[in-house]
This record gives sequence, C-alpha cells and structure tokens, in this order.
Amino acid sequence: MLDLNRLKALHAVHVYGSVGAAAEALMVTPSAVSQQIAKLERETGSRLMERNGRGVRLTDAAGLLAEHAERILALVETAEADFEALRGAVVGRLHVGSFPTAARGLMPPALKRLREHHPDLQIQLIEREPERVVREVARGELDLGVIQDWLNRPMAIPEGLSKAILLDDIADVIVPADHQLADRKEIGLAELSGERWISSSPGTICHDWLVYTLRAAELEPEITTMADEYPTQLALVAGGAGCAIVPRLGRDCMPAGVRAIPILPRQTRRIYAIWRTDAARRPAIRAAVEALKDAGADISSMRS
Repeated sequence: MLDLNRLKALHAVHVYGSVGAAAEALMVTPSAVSQQIAKLERETGSRLMERNGRGVRLTDAAGLLAEHAERILALVETAEADFEALRGAVVGRLHVGSFPTAARGLMPPALKRLREHHPDLQIQLIEREPERVVREVARGELDLGVIQDWLNRPMAIPEGLSKAILLDDIADVIVPADHQLADRKEIGLAELSGERWISSSPGTICHDWLVYTLRAAELEPEITTMADEYPTQLALVAGGAGCAIVPRLGRDCMPAGVRAIPILPRQTRRIYAIWRTDAARRPAIRAAVEALKDAGADISSMRS
C-alpha cells in the first residue's frame, strides 16, 4: 500500500525539480523529504532518486510514479471535498497563501471572523508573492490564495481557478514633506519627471508595474533604492531617498515627514481570493472567501 505523504513528497520533487525546493513548498525540512522518498523506494522496491552532479535527479521509475501520484492526490482531494460538502460543516484545515501586504492588512480580521464563527477550522497561512500563490493554488499545494494585480496591468488566471474580488486598493505618490509638490491635492504622473524612485525588487509585480506605468506616462524611471516592504519604503521617503507609489493598504503606519498625494489618473490594484474551481463545494473554502470579502468590505467602508 503506497503512503500518500510519501507520494506527495515524490510529486513535489518532480514538480519543483529539487529536494530543497520541494521541502520549501511542503513546509518541511529537506531531510524529511529525502526520508519519505527513501521509504517509498523500500515500499516499491525501485530506485527513485540518483546522484546528478552535486544534486539528485528522479529516475524514470520515479517520473512514472509521480505522474500516477498527481492523479491519486487529485482524487483524494476530490473525495475530501465531496465528504466535507456532504457533511456541510466548516471543518478541517486550509492552507492559505497571501502576498505580504494583504497578510498584514487583510488576513488578520478575516482570520478573527473565522475563529469566532468556525472554531473547528484550522488555517495555515504563509506569505508568498502573487505569481507563486497562483502556481501553488493551481497545483493543489495551497487551498486558497490572496493575490493582487493592477487595473492597467491585469494578471492572467489559469483555467481551473475561480476568483472573487475582495478590495480595490488605490495607490498614492508618497513624497517628503519638504518636496516642492507636497502641498498639492493631486498630482499628474507627468509632473513627476526627474524624480528618484524607491521601488520593490526587480521581478516583483509592484516593481514591474511601476516601470510599466511610468514609461506609459513617457517617464523613464530612475530607481535608486529598492525595498520590498512598504513600511521600509515610507521610511526611506521620510529620509529623503526619493519618492514612492504606495497602495493605501500598505500604509498602516505613516511616518512623520511624508505626504501622500492622489495621482491622476488614479492608480488602483485589485485584490482577489483564488481557489480551485473543483474545490468550491468545500464549506471551508466558501466560509474563508466570505470572511475575506467581509474584511475587504470593512476596509473599503472605512476609507469612503
């Protein structure tokens, strides 16, 4: 009898390409993944991993077994979802991935609602960048994801995933309090020519969006400072390092010495919940999405 946890470990190595990457996705240690595959080798009587330079690679037998494992794990998930739907109870465990700003600003009130109304539901939350959340929800490694995109640069959602809008989050330009435009009520993007910019790291959604948006306004961005967390960007603006464009959900603690000014045209990112369409019948998924919608509605009403 093949053990499901061992099949899951093998499948993760097959998908992610290494024991270390599989361990990170499964939130266990690399040695735990290696031990599971070693036990699977004994169960099957087949060699599943072999040395490849300084790393390892899966054998042909392992590749075949990993393909079967993908189908087996999908069937197990479907059975669990059907059973939960039959019971109608919000129970079990949900693995949720969220990008950092939403993990800090949106998830806490949603988790509080779930604890109050569904105490038998366990939530395991992990921070992930949106692109990774999409991949891991699609693969079944996460049950639910919270992601973002920008209205002028939407993200494609793969087939098989459903989504619900949680919040529209407006972004403003943040300038030092002594900036020549600091007393303005609104600023057009074209007026920000020649500014030094603070941005997140290259390859992240917000960095790529900033470059795209400024170039669309015929501005060539001079990015002199990079910091991934919005509180760090705000502190850097206060220190005179440059300007930043920061969504309002990321501004829970504004330091002294900065001004937030609305931009024309409005720059808005949309925050979504995503889940596998086949899992939508799980009461736990439905309850978590509703809690996230309620939290998003509360944030929107406080700003209106």
